Amino acid sequence: MGTINSAFGLISGALDADQSALNVVANNVANANTTGYTEETPDWQENAPITVNGITIGQGVTETGATSQRDLVLNERLDQQQQLASASSTRLSALNQMQALFTPDSGSTSSTAGDIGSDVTSFFNSFSSLESDPSDNSLRESVLSAASTLAGDISGTAASLNSQRTAIDQEAAGIAGQVNSLTSALAQVNQQIESTSPDADAGTLEDQRQQDLSQLSQLIGINRVTTENNGLEITTTSGQLLVSGSQSYQLTTGTADGVTDFFLGGNDITSGLMTGGGQLGGYLTARDQDIPNVLSSLDQLAYNISTSVNAANNSGTDLDGVEGTGTNSSGVVGNGVTPLYIFNEPAQAAGSAAAMTVTMTDPNQIAAAGFGDGTGDDSNAITMANLAGGQIVNGQTPIDYYSNLVTTLGSTVSEVQTENTAQGASVTQLQTQNNALSSVNLNDEAAAMSTLETSYQAASQVFTMLNTIITSALNLGVETAVS
Repeated sequence: MGTINSAFGLISGALDADQSALNVVANNVANANTTGYTEETPDWQENAPITVNGITIGQGVTETGATSQRDLVLNERLDQQQQLASASSTRLSALNQMQALFTPDSGSTSSTAGDIGSDVTSFFNSFSSLESDPSDNSLRESVLSAASTLAGDISGTAASLNSQRTAIDQEAAGIAGQVNSLTSALAQVNQQIESTSPDADAGTLEDQRQQDLSQLSQLIGINRVTTENNGLEITTTSGQLLVSGSQSYQLTTGTADGVTDFFLGGNDITSGLMTGGGQLGGYLTARDQDIPNVLSSLDQLAYNISTSVNAANNSGTDLDGVEGTGTNSSGVVGNGVTPLYIFNEPAQAAGSAAAMTVTMTDPNQIAAAGFGDGTGDDSNAITMANLAGGQIVNGQTPIDYYSNLVTTLGSTVSEVQTENTAQGASVTQLQTQNNALSSVNLNDEAAAMSTLETSYQAASQVFTMLNTIITSALNLGVETAVS
């Protein structure tokens, strides 16, 4: 009887173990489409055997719970690649928007869609046309018209760049709130995991934490370190603490020089965030590096064209015989009282593009003639036309300088595009590996369920047999059948 009772206990345990395992499989199937869910597998543990009269007797198996099929190293690699891909994608979007400002819109008359390179050429060509008849009013009007188109396109493009920078700054500032929400959630789930599963996989809590980490890594560059009791310590890529156990540290913002700076623990960490990755890194790179570089180059072009043309026009004589206040090539100083400036005269290069305007309204003030020469002279018009081929912008001609500006921007766009494509491919590859390990495969679950059902049915049959045997033993002399 004792042996039969032991068998009953063993088979009862087997039925309980199979039922528990079936519950794990059923839960996998139910969550097959749940975002972030990680497949679980039953944990089996052999019960300690007993020895009776030198004979070792097995005690069956116990299902001790479930383990999620996750690879923490793979998850961390995926997060790292996601933050890089997110940064380059965000930056690429901004660069493409910038590049569109320098791509002529066919047929458009909008100042922000014009071709600055063509404007530069047309402007200096207008002086070449004026050489043929310096007294022709229509040719003089053409010079001012070409100057207005050039100034309008340059200032319009600068205004668009500044507007884009402002918009990007606002987007970047908004990320701080999202980061703080995620770090607070991570601190809470850390606390739950440390208290409930300090030495084992925490199942759905681990899934929740990984989802939060994945979202956080797409917003900001992070590093993570596993701590005791299955907790996590999360820092920015430059080492500032965001989460430690159940404690999160809030990212704050402030304004400096007209843009948003980011602080953690009272320290300005903006520069570290720019190179760290995530959307915020992409936004900050575009805001603090890409746009200022292009705007600075455009400022230099506007500054040098304005000052060079103004100086040349101011060293001649206009159609009314008025001389400028400047000095001609022979060192002769004009006797004029008011400078004959075509453009506003910038005090410095910074801001010159946005402020570039044509201040001359009277076409007669175009000084086509040289100092002391008759109003029919064209020598100063020739001088101004020749500025097109002069190295007046950082040792380059105006059109060459502008071409290099556009080419450099295009190269940056191409470089970031290539980088983003490679990073996207890496993310896809890692995601595929992670899915193969952690996602629920319904075919595999069906096979596991079939195996467990067969095991359960077999245990049930043994249970029935044992029940029949013990009934026969208790009813001696009564014939019973064992199926």
